[in-house]
Amino acid sequence: MCYSFPFCKPLFLASCTKWRNWGGFWLLGMCNNFAYVVMLSAAHDILKKQETQNSTAQASVTLDNGLQAGNSSNTSRYDCNPTSTAAVLLADILPTLLIKMSAPFVVHKVPYGFRVLLCALTAAASFLVVSFSFTLWMSILGVILASVSAGLGELSFLALTVYYNRDVVGGWGSGTGGAGVSGALLYSGLTQLGLTPRTTLLVMLTVPCAMILSYFFLLVAPSSLPQWTTAVPQSTGLCPEETESLIDSAEDDDRDESTLSRRVTGPLSFTEKLHVMKGLWKFVLPLGLVYFAEYFINQGLMELLYFPNSSLSHAEQYRWYQTLYQVGVFASRSSLCCFKIRKLWVLALLQILNAVFLMFAMWYQFLPSAWMVFVIILYEGLLGGFAYVNTFFFISKETEERHREFAMALASVGDTIGICLSTALSFPVHKYFCSL
Repeated sequence: MCYSFPFCKPLFLASCTKWRNWGGFWLLGMCNNFAYVVMLSAAHDILKKQETQNSTAQASVTLDNGLQAGNSSNTSRYDCNPTSTAAVLLADILPTLLIKMSAPFVVHKVPYGFRVLLCALTAAASFLVVSFSFTLWMSILGVILASVSAGLGELSFLALTVYYNRDVVGGWGSGTGGAGVSGALLYSGLTQLGLTPRTTLLVMLTVPCAMILSYFFLLVAPSSLPQWTTAVPQSTGLCPEETESLIDSAEDDDRDESTLSRRVTGPLSFTEKLHVMKGLWKFVLPLGLVYFAEYFINQGLMELLYFPNSSLSHAEQYRWYQTLYQVGVFASRSSLCCFKIRKLWVLALLQILNAVFLMFAMWYQFLPSAWMVFVIILYEGLLGGFAYVNTFFFISKETEERHREFAMALASVGDTIGICLSTALSFPVHKYFCSL
């Protein structure tokens, strides 16, 4: 007999495994997006740091010419940095776009364990490079490393969810939202307490270590996962019936058989991949529109929504905008356990209206205080989080099992394309308003 209590033990182990996997994906989502979020929260400080260093280095030259050395923002009513924070976003998203557009076609040849190690190492390197940078290009290099880590991690972990109960999609989504809250709040809070941005970034080196621990020690390996196929049945000491119960709930009883069929029939053909890509448009397009409007707000308008009469400085206002946005994202990405939203186009329309309203608010400056912007930014984050988590949940639910791993990895390009297009628009908008 495999266990002393035949009715209780399998149920307990199955429940324990389910929550371990949910928690493991939550931590993976949090760790994966953490560096990405911190770089965006630190965007204003990164550019300000380089601007201050450049102003100091050029002080003697400008004084000889009878010019004032200082912040070029003094010439604009919006208190702009010479370089838009969209420059940081561009470095934070372009490598992610390149990875998401190419990796799904070849990354299945690389074991998940190696991908996790690479993600953790590049995330740690990003914190170190930005912390000790002394030129703008070094800071941007650090942001690029964070982008590589987040991009490779997102498509890998979304693909990994197909080997587990579908509930882990909610854990992953909630964890990525948690990265926003913890990353932005921790950065804002520590700098508000007096720590330098450099020290704050060095403290965050513990996060890549947590990613490694989550993947290798918290997740329970299913037998269908390729590199663990031969290892799990011998090491668990459980009966075949109990092993089966640890992998799937009743809702997904067909997954083992399907994944086994996938291994027998081999990888997808090019024609099959094109078929999957065609079917993803109904998910990818509204997700891209949501993120286009969302990041146009975040990196094109947010820095310009400045209220000089507030008790908060410009840098503090920007940090708390980012923090409240991430609070909204976390709340909505954790909503799958309560309700689901199938009409993704409605979310896209609402987010576009949000961007248009804030554009006019920034242009005509009719909002009386930053507190009203705080509420709008929170609402913006809610819309973005709802779009993200519901998109991947319904892809997981409605895609054929054989196509699901590829579809989950490829669909992650939708939000990235939207962010890249918003960045292209943010640069001329920043330049125009800063010239006023």
